[in-house]
Amino acid sequence: MLRKQQWYVVAAGSVLLFSLFVFGRFTPPHDHEHTPAEASKPASTADFDFNQYMSSLKKDLTPNQSAYLTKLEDAISRGDLVTQKQQNFQAMSDFWRDSARAFAPYIYYLGEKAKLENSEKSLNFAAHSMLEELRGIPDPGLKTWMANQANQLFKKSLELNPTNDSTIVGQGSTFFFGAAGAPMEGIMNIRKVVEKNENNVFAQFMLGYGGMISGQNDKAIERFLKVVSLDPENTESIFLLAEVYERDGKKKEAKGWYEKGLTKVKNPELVKALEEKINSLK
Repeated sequence: MLRKQQWYVVAAGSVLLFSLFVFGRFTPPHDHEHTPAEASKPASTADFDFNQYMSSLKKDLTPNQSAYLTKLEDAISRGDLVTQKQQNFQAMSDFWRDSARAFAPYIYYLGEKAKLENSEKSLNFAAHSMLEELRGIPDPGLKTWMANQANQLFKKSLELNPTNDSTIVGQGSTFFFGAAGAPMEGIMNIRKVVEKNENNVFAQFMLGYGGMISGQNDKAIERFLKVVSLDPENTESIFLLAEVYERDGKKKEAKGWYEKGLTKVKNPELVKALEEKINSLK
């Protein structure tokens, strides 16, 4: 699995939130296997306005940050050469990452730069970054918008290299989060990757995740167990196994996986939350 270190957030409750401690997140996210809730409904961003979202973020900026951001935005509007626009998009991305510490605009501008570069490496980095962040985003409008952004980037990358398994899995996985298009085609493409190489950890994990969010717990458990057998240090899969077993009412199994996960973390607040969870399952 992709494991970039980003910023930590404090969360408790669902193990989906536990994974945020482990991997970090930005702060101001029938026989067919699988048709998750997000993928089975028509994707829509009608309730999400990116410009309005950006305006709300800008309200929290300091005067100095606002002045600097205005200068960067003016530079983008005046940029004529492709290389100049690439530099401007990079500067905007850096600002939102390093100064404002907001993920959506950071990755959006990085994605815009990647489109201009049209390199497989740049497109995949931006797309995979979005996909990884999607698992921690609670807002459905933002999640759908970002899923569509990631989907477009993966598609452009596949135009350059249609045989990249990681890109194929990434593009198919965006449908789990509401990307528009043909969800079953994307999901079947992930399955083809697994059929070709059952030891593909990324593909197995995403099929497990798809099974979990669609309520196919038995399939999710099968996939996550495969991931852990291939990658014993895959902490996210360990926590998700615990959650899926708990959903199934299998307290003994859930407790065992929570205890295993407890040995993998050091954050004091997460340790406390996990100990409370384990005690509740006795």
